[in-house]
Amino acid sequence: MADHYYTAQPESKHKPGLVEYRYRGETLRFETDSGVFSRTEIDRGTDILLCSLPQELEGDVLDMGCGYGVIGVTVGRHWPGTRVTMADINERACGLSQRNAKSNGVAAQVLVSDGYVKVLGQRYDVILQNPPIRAGKAVIYQMFADAAGCLREEGQLWLVIRKQQGAPSALNYLRTLYQDVQIVEKEAGFWIFRCLQPMKQEDTNDEV
Repeated sequence: MADHYYTAQPESKHKPGLVEYRYRGETLRFETDSGVFSRTEIDRGTDILLCSLPQELEGDVLDMGCGYGVIGVTVGRHWPGTRVTMADINERACGLSQRNAKSNGVAAQVLVSDGYVKVLGQRYDVILQNPPIRAGKAVIYQMFADAAGCLREEGQLWLVIRKQQGAPSALNYLRTLYQDVQIVEKEAGFWIFRCLQPMKQEDTNDEV
């Protein structure tokens, strides 16, 4: 069976690469490899999500489904006062995230985790996610619900989803999980969501 970027232990032959990302006046460099998401270039949705973030960001930040660490490392570099955790089911991606954090001067915790399994019970001020659409609606909707349980009362979940990959239906589902769901940007077919005020967990079992 072919590897996917959400494969736990990719078996594809290594194809190391290096990509650069210019963010708010600073250039970051990332090691990449086969078997990880968007290995040859920074994903457009990831870029739009990062460029939509406010000028000020603080507290505990979780990059869920971190891949080789673009979101988490960029946040840790640009907002050095944040405490960044990066998590992914893909062990190869997590190894790259660790190296990329170190090479870009970012102190971050990296966890191999199937979705939120390793962080359930933790609380974050900000969760950032470019969800693994190809894993299927049931998987990503569960991640949206789990995020609600991992946010502090004033926390916020930021997501990027392409319109043609289900952004309108995701909006409807997110509104069953969060009292305030905002579309903060629409660009090149990508929608950026900012979700606030997570509801109680008994309200997160709606049909997906």
